[in-house]
Amino acid sequence: MTCREFTEFIADFLGGDLPAAERAAFDDHLARCRNCARYLDGYHQTMSLGKLALAAPDAPVPVDVPEDLVEAIARARRATRDPQT
Repeated sequence: MTCREFTEFIADFLGGDLPAAERAAFDDHLARCRNCARYLDGYHQTMSLGKLALAAPDAPVPVDVPEDLVEAIARARRATRDPQT
């Protein structure tokens, strides 16, 4: 499995939807590729922060959340509310 294939399979991997052969290739690549291991960790963090942001939209933002992520979420919320902007 290549790094590109790895990124394409992440959603299926996390959803438990990868067939056994692809799951084995995914796990093998993950064990050997530090870059993809970091990418998967970052993906997990992003998903967790996204869920946190959606769970309590008016709650204060944790101090360890990068400002550019906060701004991106705010832009996405504005675009959802007013697709004309």
